Amino acid sequence: MIRLIAMDMDGTLLNSRKKISPRTRKALLRAEEAGIRLILASGRPTTGLMRFAEELEMNRYHGLLVSYNGSKVMDCQTGQVLFNQAMTVEEGKAVLEHMKKFPRVRPMIDHGKYMYVNDVYDQMICLDGKDFNVLQYESRGNGYLLCEAEDLAAFADFPLNKILTTADPEYLQDHYREMMEPFEDRLNCTFTSRFYFEFTAQGIDKARALETVLAPMGYGREDLMAFGDGHNDASMLAWAGHSVAMANGVPELKARAHEVTASLDEDGVGLVVERLLE
Repeated sequence: MIRLIAMDMDGTLLNSRKKISPRTRKALLRAEEAGIRLILASGRPTTGLMRFAEELEMNRYHGLLVSYNGSKVMDCQTGQVLFNQAMTVEEGKAVLEHMKKFPRVRPMIDHGKYMYVNDVYDQMICLDGKDFNVLQYESRGNGYLLCEAEDLAAFADFPLNKILTTADPEYLQDHYREMMEPFEDRLNCTFTSRFYFEFTAQGIDKARALETVLAPMGYGREDLMAFGDGHNDASMLAWAGHSVAMANGVPELKARAHEVTASLDEDGVGLVVERLLE
């Protein structure tokens, strides 16, 4: 029996306009009313999940927010942080120092209500042949004010849950191995989209966060239905009792999921939840 529904955000729960469709929202609200607990599990920071949690009324039903790809878990109703594993200050500084060797890579870190970058005017990457304002996309999408720190490595004297880097997709593909090489045995290093490559603490992923938090609550993997579309969702879908990949998902995920649903713009999540409630 499914008692929990965990969903990735971008490419999964959110459509291409970065919204939850009315049909999917209605299905998820019905699921909560039926006693199913919702979990938003994303590479986004916690602040970038809050407005969607409010839209789904997750504060009424003890919904959970799994942010930073599993580095942090929070109870929506109480605001209690149930799990938090950041990189050490030394690890964060080392990554940011290493990124200086890649002039076309832009690191981003968050602290409080701010997202810090080296240069707030260096905003554009090339995405599918067009200019894309990635700093505006990331800061506005997650509710941050944009702030500049000329030397992020020197500035970051606090633990970081995540270091997000961005560049033209082709450049990241050509250089990500060099970017991760000093850290591949010490940190998690992964793509979360074609234009995002990020660093988190070693051993961090969505499945570990879920298992760590859910087991003491009396939930097992058989209680969980999980939805995803990307490589960073693979651990969560592998752990879930029932895994659902989006039609727009990466081939590897679709090949291993229990089922493939419709795409992000075709109510892929909502269709499966409606069927579950029948």
